[in-house]
Amino acid sequence: MKNLSDLPVVVIGAGPVGLAAAAHLHERGIAFTVLEAGDTPGSAVRQWGHVRVFSPWRYNVDPAARRLLDDAGWVAPDPEALPTGAELVSDYLQPLADLPGLKPHLRHGARVKAISRRGLDRLRTAGRERTPFLIRLADGEELLARAVIDASGTWSTPNVLGACGLPARGEADVAAFLEHALPDVLGADRTRFAGRHTLVVGAGHSAANTLLSLAELAGAEPGTTVTWAIRSASPTRNYGGGAADALPARGALGSRLRGHVDAGRIRLLTGFSVHALAPTGGRVAVVVRHADGGEESITVDRIVAATGFRPDHSIAAELRLDLDPVMGATRALAPLIDPNEHSCGTVPPHGVDELSHPETGYYAVGMKSYGRAPTFLMATGYEQVRSVVAALAGDWEAARDVQLELPETGVCNGNPTEPVDGDGCCGPAPAGAEPAGRGLATGLSGGLLSTPLHLTTLDASPAGGQTGGCCAG
Repeated sequence: MKNLSDLPVVVIGAGPVGLAAAAHLHERGIAFTVLEAGDTPGSAVRQWGHVRVFSPWRYNVDPAARRLLDDAGWVAPDPEALPTGAELVSDYLQPLADLPGLKPHLRHGARVKAISRRGLDRLRTAGRERTPFLIRLADGEELLARAVIDASGTWSTPNVLGACGLPARGEADVAAFLEHALPDVLGADRTRFAGRHTLVVGAGHSAANTLLSLAELAGAEPGTTVTWAIRSASPTRNYGGGAADALPARGALGSRLRGHVDAGRIRLLTGFSVHALAPTGGRVAVVVRHADGGEESITVDRIVAATGFRPDHSIAAELRLDLDPVMGATRALAPLIDPNEHSCGTVPPHGVDELSHPETGYYAVGMKSYGRAPTFLMATGYEQVRSVVAALAGDWEAARDVQLELPETGVCNGNPTEPVDGDGCCGPAPAGAEPAGRGLATGLSGGLLSTPLHLTTLDASPAGGQTGGCCAG
């Protein structure tokens, strides 16, 4: 039987962060295997390939991956250009996966079903850290590993429409009318939206991108109408830092969205909490429940649920995880990424120490590491895996030298009228105090509107708003 140190590190997922982990493992001379459930690298990214991200190439390429690609003669894209998801795959992820140092260690169609320790369930302690991980695949095959880096993401586990975190009543019955985040409105999915009334539920960048595409479609296809619904009582957080945003495309996203609402091309509903859905005459009746218990209904043709994502930790049920009860991230990381306190650009640097569980050698990284927080940026995931791999190599000095420069959103508190803890951070700071550095989840937030919006208000609900996966771009 091999020693633990002779076994490979298993990386779950061949997306941007998983392949970055592979690049760092290769540089460190550590044996590894990458297990990808899809048929190609970046399978999840391909599903939103039509979307242009708001962060330029310089934020989207991992340094170790760049070094390997440069050695192979890679022609790098313009560092200031904004790639689409498809370009991210074709111009970066696929060439990276095809490198001789990575390709032989990448397995496609390998879906992980469960992770445990060989011969030990979660209760057994004796010898645990010296026992290999056992990874069971969906086809029954089992692999052994010295460590596991779970970069499987959250794309396959979107949040539900129900405001309470449970599926709305009848949600399963209207699956034929329901779209998840980022449908290709102007391309492959155009016929499903043209000439129809679409309801977009959500307050993040995924919702904003879809709304902008629908507004463009409405200008070209008669009868196309767009309704946008958010749970909070005010849309202020969704219009962003504008010119103050360090990523101009991110700042412009909110400004363009506001323009369509102002012009009446997008009807905005606030205080919108989905309670029940029912098919009716080839359409969907959406029942909204108000804070006072009252209800009313809106009938539409299609619904886009841009309500964000949540992690699925079920494959690690036999491992000893220490998850924050609110965020679903590690207990140490949760306060650093809490969307009530942080935007994409204010998350502090973090690495192996904040990502560690009581189960030594298991790390969830990338989007999955953030639990339900939608404030993740790819650059964060790249620094996470650099730190984790350095620790696996025994280089703890490098592992703990975590450095991360994120682009600011140009805002502090996402809704100055709804302070997180009683004092909005956009107000005067106490004498001698450091800036609070807060910002809400979407990165589109901020009290920067100069003119009032004319809103259709269903009800004023408590602060918090609809969350949506926002900052991954």
